[in-house]
Amino acid sequence: MSLLFLEYPPCSTCKKAKSWLDAHGVQYTSRHIKDQNPSKEELKAWYQKSGLPLKRFFNTSGLLYKSMALKDKLPSMTEEEQLELLSTDGMLVKRPILISEDFVLVGFKESEWSEALG
Repeated sequence: MSLLFLEYPPCSTCKKAKSWLDAHGVQYTSRHIKDQNPSKEELKAWYQKSGLPLKRFFNTSGLLYKSMALKDKLPSMTEEEQLELLSTDGMLVKRPILISEDFVLVGFKESEWSEALG
């Protein structure tokens, strides 16, 4: 199973997730979410595969999200506009994200990750 791990290395949750993957002997390819921002196409594919609401892909606790007042803007934006916006800056994207052929996990919840990788 090939896994892609999207992270922002200084992020404490990403560090926790990475330690968890390493401790469980999980092989993955790491990608810096800010240096290699996900494309609109990637985001759309991951969103569709995840089964999650698109809002879950936004880093709602991030400074950029807050400074752009996205809490108020997102509800009136189309899905396409939201995906377009997410693809403009990796700091808008919730992290970490773990992607496989079968699933997409957004954020780190140990129980979810254990179940998906178990």
